[in-house]
Amino acid sequence: MLKRGLGRGLDALLSNDLDLEGGQHQVISLAPAAIKAAKEQPRKKFDQQALQELADSIKEHGLLQPILVRPNEDGYEIIAGERRYRAAQMAGLESIPVIIRQIDDMQAAEISLVENIQRDDLTVLEEAAAYRNMIDNYGYTQEMLAEKIGKSRAHVANTVRILTLPPEIIKMIEEGQLTAGHARSILALGPVQEQVAAAREIVSEKLSVRATEKKIKLVIERKRKIPFKELEIADLEEKLERYFGTKANINDKRQGGKIEITYYSLEDLERIIELMGVK
Repeated sequence: MLKRGLGRGLDALLSNDLDLEGGQHQVISLAPAAIKAAKEQPRKKFDQQALQELADSIKEHGLLQPILVRPNEDGYEIIAGERRYRAAQMAGLESIPVIIRQIDDMQAAEISLVENIQRDDLTVLEEAAAYRNMIDNYGYTQEMLAEKIGKSRAHVANTVRILTLPPEIIKMIEEGQLTAGHARSILALGPVQEQVAAAREIVSEKLSVRATEKKIKLVIERKRKIPFKELEIADLEEKLERYFGTKANINDKRQGGKIEITYYSLEDLERIIELMGVK
């Protein structure tokens, strides 16, 4: 049902009321130099191997689907089809088939986002940033955006929340060490240091998304079941985790006990020792 809604959303964005007076879906050819990439293109990274494969196909068969552009002061700006545009340049095309539309910034952002969502072209961070852009700059609510792109409101909300994760975790996602599923699971944890510790453990132990969900669920359930008399110990553990930026455990035995600080590499151990003031 959501996929059908997504299709209708793109059809609506490309409906007749956006056509130029010159005719519906009129295709013309432009020189590549006259076309510029959109500043608000949601997609920031392009797979070079996939681009080369598309370029090879264009050399053999031509560019079968025109790109969508709009006029601006520098020539024409891409609304949808930047991947095809890049591949066409790689293929050495001297002219590129385009459809020109007179549309505003909000409509251009909508079409670009929906096209990328339909083709599953965005990383989770690109998707989250695109949602944030629509909400912050064009007055969308999460409900409006969900309806427009054919996703659930919860999906939009949880994706946008990924941008609130600590920089260290964002970097792990960018480098492919953590997936969107891992990130959404980590969001269930409260304190920042707890999130960072969990992320490091996931990467170190190469946990799957399912294993991560199970582990974090157990952590949350354990917290809920802590007896009142152990709350002080739990609070001290949390302070240790915030200070050392890693998992900490206090094994209290009334007449003393043991403190365990987890590290995930030799560099991590050296960092912890420095924080202890050991020289």
